Amino acid sequence: MRPGAPATASWVLLGLAGLAALFCLAATVGQYPLSLGDVVGALWRGVNGTAADGDTAATVMLGIRLPRLAAALLVGLALAASGATYQTVFRNPLVAPDILGVSAGAGLGAVVAIFLSLPVVAIQGMAFVFGLAAVAVVYAMARLVRGAHDPVLVLVLAGVVIGAVMGAGISVLTYLADPYDQLPAITFWLMGSLAGVTVTDLQAAWPPVVLGLVPLFLLRWRVNLMALGEDEARALGVDTGRLRVLLVVCATLMTSAVVAISGTVGWVGLIIPHMARFLVGPEFSRLLPATLLIGAAYVLAVDTLARGLAGIEIPIGILNAFIGAPLFLWILARARRSWR
Repeated sequence: MRPGAPATASWVLLGLAGLAALFCLAATVGQYPLSLGDVVGALWRGVNGTAADGDTAATVMLGIRLPRLAAALLVGLALAASGATYQTVFRNPLVAPDILGVSAGAGLGAVVAIFLSLPVVAIQGMAFVFGLAAVAVVYAMARLVRGAHDPVLVLVLAGVVIGAVMGAGISVLTYLADPYDQLPAITFWLMGSLAGVTVTDLQAAWPPVVLGLVPLFLLRWRVNLMALGEDEARALGVDTGRLRVLLVVCATLMTSAVVAISGTVGWVGLIIPHMARFLVGPEFSRLLPATLLIGAAYVLAVDTLARGLAGIEIPIGILNAFIGAPLFLWILARARRSWR
């Protein structure tokens, strides 16, 4: 067993316990409040198949609230893991799915699919293709001018430019959409929300997320070497070109899968990896599980606030912007050492 493994296992178990407690608390919040006993009882009746047709608590919990809570966990861990991967691969603390243009690209792909009235699987496929195309263009632009300018600045500016172009494409489709059918769906989706997530959506979203996460866990030690720099990683036997492509594809796949069901949810991929790095350090084998736990808990908490703060539900994308921006400023103020 590697040094530090028992300590890592202990805080992972502690984090899972805290996440489970937050999940139970979130399950009680909503337009139809439930007690903790109602939640446990509904879950038990759902597991053993004894839920009756008139069982309101079981209907609310199993049919509406449970898929939504599971979606919050999935969106949070996928966006956070994507952000940590991008930041490590590109050795840039400002890289995230939304800043790199990935979220905007995936959003454009999803809006195109919604505009064409395609099913959820097609929405995910379009989101993945457009998101991958966006990050490829951003990276190509950064490489073209990397010798003349600061590479960090170039990558961020390229992401801003591509994100603006993708955003313009979304605006065009929003303008052309049917105002009675497509436009409300696109507008609501762009705000970011988990209100309409169903079991079918989850069944389509979790396989791509798992498919993207598995290589990250298997290659976590090589990812550490990528953070050392191109020449150092190659000297240690890492094929940096192939590994970078694989990692970018995995991160983009996860982002696209969850963007297709949640809409635009910013800041998670940027701030959560920094929070995890403050707690466990930059070593990727510890950073990745910490990022997954914190990201899942963060989105679950924000979604709970979105459901419980007011009489009407606040779209999670809007509420997250109000929370994420000052939180990132606080992280910047607390930073006292290099991110790597």
